[in-house]
Amino acid sequence: MKLTRLSNLPRDKADTLLLLASALLVLAPHTLHLPLWVSLLCGATLAWRAAITLRGKRMPPSLILIPLAAGAMLGVMHTYQTLLGRDAGVAMLVLLVAFKMLEMHARRDLFVVVFLCFFLVLTNFFYEQGIVTALLMSLSVLLLFTAQMSFQFTGKVPPLRERFLMSARMLGLATPVALVLFFLFPRIEGPLWGLPGDANGARSGLSETMAPGMLANLAQSPETAFRVKFFGPVPEREQLYWRGPVLGDYDGRTWTRLSPAQRGPAEREALANRRLPLSVAGEPLRYEVTLEPANNRWLFALEMPERLPAMSGNAAQLSGEVEMTTLAPIASRLRYQVASFIHYRLQADALPQDADQWLQLPADSNPRAVMAGLQLRAIPDPGRRIESVLRSFRSENYVYTLNPPLLGRDAVDGFLYGSRAGFCEHYSGAFVFLMRAAGIPARVVTGYQGGELNPLDGYLTVRQSDAHAWAEVWLARRGWVRIDPTAAVAPERVQRGLEGAVPQRPPFGIDGLGRFINIDGEANPWLVQMRYAVGAMNNGWNQWVLNYTPQRQRGMVEQLQSSLLDWRLPVWLVSLAIVLLLVRIWRQRRGIDPVDALYSALCTRLSRLGLARSPDEGPHAYAERIGAAGKLAPGAQAAAQDFLRRYSAWRYAPRRADAQLAATLKRLLSQVR
Repeated sequence: MKLTRLSNLPRDKADTLLLLASALLVLAPHTLHLPLWVSLLCGATLAWRAAITLRGKRMPPSLILIPLAAGAMLGVMHTYQTLLGRDAGVAMLVLLVAFKMLEMHARRDLFVVVFLCFFLVLTNFFYEQGIVTALLMSLSVLLLFTAQMSFQFTGKVPPLRERFLMSARMLGLATPVALVLFFLFPRIEGPLWGLPGDANGARSGLSETMAPGMLANLAQSPETAFRVKFFGPVPEREQLYWRGPVLGDYDGRTWTRLSPAQRGPAEREALANRRLPLSVAGEPLRYEVTLEPANNRWLFALEMPERLPAMSGNAAQLSGEVEMTTLAPIASRLRYQVASFIHYRLQADALPQDADQWLQLPADSNPRAVMAGLQLRAIPDPGRRIESVLRSFRSENYVYTLNPPLLGRDAVDGFLYGSRAGFCEHYSGAFVFLMRAAGIPARVVTGYQGGELNPLDGYLTVRQSDAHAWAEVWLARRGWVRIDPTAAVAPERVQRGLEGAVPQRPPFGIDGLGRFINIDGEANPWLVQMRYAVGAMNNGWNQWVLNYTPQRQRGMVEQLQSSLLDWRLPVWLVSLAIVLLLVRIWRQRRGIDPVDALYSALCTRLSRLGLARSPDEGPHAYAERIGAAGKLAPGAQAAAQDFLRRYSAWRYAPRRADAQLAATLKRLLSQVR
């Protein structure tokens, strides 16, 4: 059977296929989060409907559709254990649109499908609100408008390209109204989807615990954690330690934060003063952080922040371990400004009152590491004890890897004296364990290290792959000092990031593709520039569209109100009104033909001479009446009659170019006095 060319399809088939294409464009992004069986079922249903349309077959009967729909609903119930909520609701709506395609019998059914697709466009933003999604959904709306318009025509239908352009013009007319609503319509706090339980789906990010393998898994995520804009020079990469949760309690395998009962006077002092006990040198680095929502309460800043950031709508608080958190979980993009000192001393005056908490070790755990720590106590200088452990990391064939072997009950012993292969959590956890055994107060600090600077927009992007763990030890007269054991094993991790320290697998396992992306060990410059451009575009979208918060809206409205009171604004408005009036007059004059303008001028002049033209009087009859009236001088009468005859011939005869006609009529008009 020969395939029918799409351009020669009957109108009803062509319109149906256009609607199917529009629905497919709307449904496609949902495959990223829907169960595989839902995506396959929808794809099969749309393909079935396309085959029915092309072959001219009948629709399936209700005896087939009803059991199919009921089975799909049971599948949704089995998958999500509910029929309510965001995910289950979107899955049912997607299936409803697909099944409705097989039940379009009347024109009303077509519009039901179109309006359901319009609602599905909105549901795509429940999961992703980036600029790519916005552009894709804009194209989807254009196609849906085109499909809806196609069903409205009676008689001859314009070509598809013309219908598409008509839809684009409709959207263009609506764009100014949408922009005004976006900037001025009252905005609400919180995420787009607000039902409890699934408003803020699971997101990757740092947690309050650290066990072997946790950060290694997180480091394989390319998602953005936050972006930073420095109000001055960007520090060296080795100085970019973004402080997060501080872990001090160890049970033999997992590091966790201290419980409230374990926190001492330092905690209460920090919470009361809202300032850090810092001795600083030099000027602080000032910068602005745009934090992606992770549904936790952590605020990140360079070590050490001068004070808590001021934020509206979600207050910041401080712990005794210099952790910055918010009162409420961060469910939407958050922006705050911080000033940090690179050179500082933290609690250097005396031994912290809660120092015992930073020396605790679990009983009957990792005996070999405990013995090694006790042997270190024979070295009088704490600094030399620290250097001894770091020297062993550098010289005893330790390996930095994202895929370390599994460890047993005594994880520190298994790492130090067995596998000697690990990620940053292995090195920082083992180092802190040894320091405590050696009598030096120590704790694990987690956060991020490094970041990628985009030269196009000047923003530093810190990703989940930059997740890192390091150690802090307390030394007399120096206070809490940062020690990064990972830098002793893999200094490239701190200097160049994770990609410089860990061999990267070829993309999709294709060696040739890896050689294309990296040339002579360096990234392909063209791909790097393209990545920078895409990153800058996404960041601009996040900063100016997605991060247009109620606070920013109030600030803009207040600025607009203050501008209205400025004397310069009325002057500009009056000037703009005059310019628009002149443009309108000019366009009106351009829209009148010069010959018609001369005819109107003649009628006005004759009216002043007592020979006004009747509304139903044509040029020829008007000329005859002027001759019979005899009110004009012979020369003026002849000029007026000649003018009207020439105008009548030009107006009612077939048009032909006459460059001299306007000049002739103007000369005759000057003689009518």
